[in-house]
Amino acid sequence: MLTAAPLPTLRPSVLAALRRDAALGVTAFGLVAALSACGGPDVAAAAPPPPAPTAAIARVDVQGPTGFAQTNMTFYAAYDNDPAGSTDIAYPNERHSKAGGTGTFADPLTFATDPNELPPGTLIYYAPLRKYFVMEDECAECIDDWKASKRPRIDLWTSATTDKRVLACEEKLTPDGLVSVEINPPADHPVDTRPLFDAAGHCW
Repeated sequence: MLTAAPLPTLRPSVLAALRRDAALGVTAFGLVAALSACGGPDVAAAAPPPPAPTAAIARVDVQGPTGFAQTNMTFYAAYDNDPAGSTDIAYPNERHSKAGGTGTFADPLTFATDPNELPPGTLIYYAPLRKYFVMEDECAECIDDWKASKRPRIDLWTSATTDKRVLACEEKLTPDGLVSVEINPPADHPVDTRPLFDAAGHCW
């Protein structure tokens, strides 16, 4: 059979402190109730609400090393995007919510790569096309190449078209071997804003 242990005897000073704390708690509770009853400020309602969560967006002001880099280069369009036929990008941002751009410094075209190779928001300039591009998307083959052997590769946005003829244009634009691109270039390079593949099906 269990025998209840005797309750400890509290010293008079401890009892007095407990009574004082209890009285203060009742007083505080009564004060809140009195304020509410008299039309005073609602203490609970006065607390500011927590900030609403914001959607994650990629930065558009990435600062990183500048200079030239050698890379393999391919091209893609909405036709062969993932998902196919879409202009979706992996890193929507304040500049673009979808793949696009005109190739200027202020409105660069989208490019895709492994984010470990070049982080989202990185600008490049490709002199043969006289266009700026910005890292806003992922490229599965680029990721595989980088993961396997640190093989550099970028995939440049060609068009929002779903016209199958864009594949021939992509092949035409794709250079053989490594090419040079400028990383985080200045804003004063010459620019040609003609589309790489236009609505009539003409390749740049």
